[in-house]
Amino acid sequence: MKIRITRLTVAPEGADLYDECSTHIAIDDEGGGEFVKIVQPSGGTDIRIDVDEWPAIRDAVNKLINECRK
Repeated sequence: MKIRITRLTVAPEGADLYDECSTHIAIDDEGGGEFVKIVQPSGGTDIRIDVDEWPAIRDAVNKLINECRK
């Protein structure tokens, strides 16, 4: 058995998990191979990334991209 981290959440410190300012980055697979999915609880299809959030979101995306199985 192996434990895999498949989801990271980037949010302001102290924010709730589903705070509207949070961004969820996850490894997903719909049968065609793994990929990284970015979701924000605020809903809709648009993703809003403020300049000061970008470094943390970028690092989370890169971390999970590297964990995707080929």
